[in-house]
Amino acid sequence: MGHDRTRVRPARRAGAARRPSGGSRRRGVNQLAGLGPFFAVETHPPGAAPPRLWRPLAEVLDDGPALRHRVGQVHAALAAGGGDVELRVAASVAHLGMAARLCSPALALAAGHHLVPDFADAWWQPVTGGAMPLSLRADLTPVAPSEVAGAFAERVLNGPMARLDRAVGAFSLAAKVRQGNLASALNGAAVVLRGERPEWTDAVSVLLATLEQSPPLAGAATRTGGRFRRTSCCLIYRAAPGRAGPKCGDCVLTGRPA
Repeated sequence: MGHDRTRVRPARRAGAARRPSGGSRRRGVNQLAGLGPFFAVETHPPGAAPPRLWRPLAEVLDDGPALRHRVGQVHAALAAGGGDVELRVAASVAHLGMAARLCSPALALAAGHHLVPDFADAWWQPVTGGAMPLSLRADLTPVAPSEVAGAFAERVLNGPMARLDRAVGAFSLAAKVRQGNLASALNGAAVVLRGERPEWTDAVSVLLATLEQSPPLAGAATRTGGRFRRTSCCLIYRAAPGRAGPKCGDCVLTGRPA
């Protein structure tokens, strides 16, 4: 994209920054529901134990029973279409969906409110179909505007997304595909935010451009005239009979920007 490939700086504590009030933080979270199901989150008190139906998000970020069950459910859903679905294809689709589910609210909170969630104490509900229910700690910590990109890289990309990336790699899914899935999830969230909250367009674009210059996103996609195209394929076309399914609009295999 012509940017200097400068590493994103880790966030410092923004003690001197003007901190949003508790009411402002709550409004920021409450507004997410209006952006769609992949953005909506609930909140819970710090240190609270997950109540019935909720589970610690951490359990599905590692290669264990929860993640394998979720990939298995995706595999069954894809196989219902009549194709001979490879497990890595199901893993890619599950990974892309989970990346979108975590990155969408994180990007909205970061760009729109300078709030970057820490997913260490997040909860989820293991439901199938659509966006999985997600709950974040209610005491979101604001950061200075200059530190938003660093905080996002530290708490989101190098946190739950790096953890999930390692786990999904156990399904023989190439690192390039996983990297592209993450880039595609973030870009998809950005497209929604620019459309629904045009006043955030500049903040979203600056944040995304900064993140795309550095690992783990560097080289995952290209932009031609501002239009996004990943440098890999999510593989979902291979779920169709004869591996002849349609390609996604941002896929490298389309041969043109999307």
